Amino acid sequence: MRFAVGTQDYRSIATHGGRIRRFLVFEAEAGGDPVEVERIELAENEVLHLAGDGRPHPIDAVRVVITGSSGEGFINHMKRRGIEPVTTLESDPVQAIRDWFAGTVKTAPPPQHPHEHHDHGPGGAPQECHGTPA
Repeated sequence: MRFAVGTQDYRSIATHGGRIRRFLVFEAEAGGDPVEVERIELAENEVLHLAGDGRPHPIDAVRVVITGSSGEGFINHMKRRGIEPVTTLESDPVQAIRDWFAGTVKTAPPPQHPHEHHDHGPGGAPQECHGTPA
């Protein structure tokens, strides 16, 4: 199965899933070692925070997306796309996938930050952000 792990540096797991522009894509099965098979680098207008649920997206090819702390809006958005969202305190992408298979993910708490950036909907219109209406 395919996993996408959000990263900024291609080595460690990044936070704020909706704003991540880089993903490591792994193929992995229970009991085996995860193997990196691809890297996704999104344009600024392709970040998952801005991608509508109805249009195709490069992340759609994975079954699980793993990030550090991410808001409820991102988590709900992934679920609507049919992708299992996982937040973790783990920084190592391979270990996070192993934790998922073992059922031992160290779940990250939701982010604590102000919502002062609600001008990112279509045409600049406010929209739901991290599960909070604008």
